[in-house]
Amino acid sequence: MSEPIPKSLEEVNASVDTKKRGFFRRLMAFMGPAYLISVGYMDPGNWATDIAGGSQYGYTLIWVLLMSNLMALLLQSLSSRLGIVSKRDLAQASKETYSRPVNFVLYLLAEIAIAATDLAEVLGMAIGLQLLFGLPLIWGVVLTFFDTFVLLFFINKGMKVMEAFILTLVAIIGLAFLVEMFLAKPDFGELATGFIPSMPDKTALYIAIGIIGATVMPHNLYLHSSLVQSRKFSNKLLETKEALRFNFIDSAIALNLAFFVNAAILVLAAATFYRAGMYDVSEIQDAHKFLQPLLGTSLAPIFFAVALIAAGQSSTLTGTLAGQVVMEGYLNLRIQPWIRRLVTRTLAIAPAVVVILLFGEEVTGKMLIFSQVLLSLQLGFAIIPLIHFVSDKRRMGKLAIGPVVKTMSWLVATIIVALNVQLVIEEISSWFATTESPLILWLTVVPAAVGAAFLLLYVTFAPLVKSMLQEPKLKLHAEHGALSVFDKKQFQKIAVAIDFSDMDQQTLRYAISMGTPSTEYQLIHIVESAGAILLGDEIRDRETAEDAERLAFYAQEMKAQGYKTQTHLGFGNPKTAIPKAVQLFGADLLLLGAHGHRFFKDLVFGTTVDSVRHNVNIPVFIVREED
Repeated sequence: MSEPIPKSLEEVNASVDTKKRGFFRRLMAFMGPAYLISVGYMDPGNWATDIAGGSQYGYTLIWVLLMSNLMALLLQSLSSRLGIVSKRDLAQASKETYSRPVNFVLYLLAEIAIAATDLAEVLGMAIGLQLLFGLPLIWGVVLTFFDTFVLLFFINKGMKVMEAFILTLVAIIGLAFLVEMFLAKPDFGELATGFIPSMPDKTALYIAIGIIGATVMPHNLYLHSSLVQSRKFSNKLLETKEALRFNFIDSAIALNLAFFVNAAILVLAAATFYRAGMYDVSEIQDAHKFLQPLLGTSLAPIFFAVALIAAGQSSTLTGTLAGQVVMEGYLNLRIQPWIRRLVTRTLAIAPAVVVILLFGEEVTGKMLIFSQVLLSLQLGFAIIPLIHFVSDKRRMGKLAIGPVVKTMSWLVATIIVALNVQLVIEEISSWFATTESPLILWLTVVPAAVGAAFLLLYVTFAPLVKSMLQEPKLKLHAEHGALSVFDKKQFQKIAVAIDFSDMDQQTLRYAISMGTPSTEYQLIHIVESAGAILLGDEIRDRETAEDAERLAFYAQEMKAQGYKTQTHLGFGNPKTAIPKAVQLFGADLLLLGAHGHRFFKDLVFGTTVDSVRHNVNIPVFIVREED
């Protein structure tokens, strides 16, 4: 027997009440998780790739940002769907699906992705502190260690408080770059041409993949599937669909804001550095240094540094949360929250400290871009399982994604994996062309690449094979076990559809047998003549008058026997009129008579019974004609 899986981010799970009156109040209750996700789409790693892309190629690569944003919106909606419907985050779902060795490797890859993310965020915030206050970079990195206590403070204050703090930081970033855009005065004609897809050279491909990796981030897929579970709502189909709709709106607004920030950074680099012929600006420090002379104001670098600190601070919080989700989901490791966050933060700071001490501060820009490319290489191992999980009807039921969304999702996964394969092949080929010791590459890099390829194939096809093997498996007999009995249902309001046929007496007998002395009955008859369909309750023909008298006669007979009875005479199509009458009455049981029609009569009479049965959300008892 497998061990039970705990709730994702248990300390905030189902902690936000969504029972509000009105559309906008309910929407506001659901909004929040996507803003925590969006900060990962505007972190310092994005800045490095956007600055490099804008300074080297002007506005040419802005279409990559737009494509990445659309990919992100699709994938984040899949991630939120997984969490809302299955009550599992991506790590937990993987643990339930794959074998222990595969899950351990996936866990390591997820931790590498989070480490790469945190490396970018730690370096970015440290650079921001250096630019604004003149702190040495190594000091700034060490100071980010205390971010974990900021997160601990806000998460203890509640999910909405932490989301409000993050939203404030996002607003600071957006406002800062709005001012920067105003100062840069970009050429909007050239900017429009940047939305036409093109790839100038192989270096542009490397930067484009870095942009994709910086935009569609693996840890965000893990985190989003967990954060949406912080909202409290029932598991009823209608409320779950509503939660999906509100979370999609949340994602669309938040990710479009992130797109604006990224596009503003790339446009800023294109309108300043590229226009001035400075094509090799990739360091954030250089971008900060050159902004004042190019824009002619000392405010530009200040806004730039403030936005960078806000981006780094907000991203470190979400990166730490993602580390918690991955650790708990894959390993089911439950330790004290502050210890867990210190471990996650240490894993982020250690690489940054090593890089700065060994290579100096001047390589931070290249490290930031490399970290984003590394993220992109991890994407397939998160995206492909996610698509499998949200496509699985055993896990998702009626809310599994349909053919159109599934096709789009696999297309996005194929594009990302294909670009990454091309990049890996080109990079390994260039290493072989320049190295003096190819044997080392054959013993290290090549086996790692081959192993990653086999793992990617496994996570792609293993669920498909497993599904094919499970599909025909049918339970021919019920499993042995103790017999449990439901409490006897007490129907307080019973609706009976009357059609003035020989079935009426039999239907009424069944209705009375299912009730109690306190049960209320409603006898429903729908006049479905051509005049009734056209005029409704305004009709005054003879048929309607006779039907009303017959209905009143049945009610009077039941009242004479001591049963509480009322009548409802409706007009029009019984398929819609009966469910409407049932809803108005508040019935908890509906009885319908079926006449045992055969062949073509079933097509006429049977469809009414089926339509009514599917249009009410209460039990329906079909009384068939006795032989």
